[in-house]
Amino acid sequence: MASKSAPGNNELPPPIIVKKVTVVAAGHHGGAWKVAYADFVTAMMAFFLLLWLLGATTEKQRKGIADYFTPTLVKLREQSAGSNGMLGGASITDVDNYPNRAGQTGNKAMTIPLDASGGPREGAAQIKRMQAMQSRLAAKIASNARLSRLARQVRMVDTAEGIRIDLVDDADFSMFQLGTTVLTPEAAELIKALGAVISPEPGQISIRGHTDALPWNGGPSANNWSLSAGRAEATRQALLRQGIGEARFRRIEGVADREPLIRDDPLDPRNRRISVLLMH
Repeated sequence: MASKSAPGNNELPPPIIVKKVTVVAAGHHGGAWKVAYADFVTAMMAFFLLLWLLGATTEKQRKGIADYFTPTLVKLREQSAGSNGMLGGASITDVDNYPNRAGQTGNKAMTIPLDASGGPREGAAQIKRMQAMQSRLAAKIASNARLSRLARQVRMVDTAEGIRIDLVDDADFSMFQLGTTVLTPEAAELIKALGAVISPEPGQISIRGHTDALPWNGGPSANNWSLSAGRAEATRQALLRQGIGEARFRRIEGVADREPLIRDDPLDPRNRRISVLLMH
């Protein structure tokens, strides 16, 4: 009987098995997705809040909310002399800027905003009112040979308080005689035409006088403050003579040179003006 070989002489060594164990941390895989989800939820909340505001407020209330978040725009419109209003900073007879060769003179057209139903949006009546006043005033100025050259002195703008009409001086025209509160004959005719236009319109009236920055040599007891206030009062008296009732005047004031129309040049004669505000 053959002898047995020594154990292990002809056998392969047992294989070595390596077991890889992956330890998974408990819970979710990080937190970056939470930030993105939170941003999404916040955006959706803001979106639905906006939809609720659009459905639960009137056009006037929405305009007030918009003005609250853009105070500089409101201030600009109120202190401008047509730059953001109906006439775009121009007089009632300026040539328009339509893309044609010759241009067109006369009243400028305006687009009446519509609501979702296709009807006039709230505030469209105010725009139509301004258009009607503009047309009547332009017609009265054009019908008077003495006033026709003064059409560029009249500017209109819609403000938060109402329709404002500015009667502006320049190098060739002055509403008042130099250093006084006496209306020039042309200015008296212009105010007469203005009075005929605003007399049938509802609303109270505020008048504000402006001067340029030139010092007034009216003596120690007088200055541009008193001069601007006196000119506003002279304008009120002229409108009274046109049949506008005393009770309609809400405020008469002078602001001297503190609200210049031409801010870069306080001495510019166009800073001298009378502003007549027909309130809402």
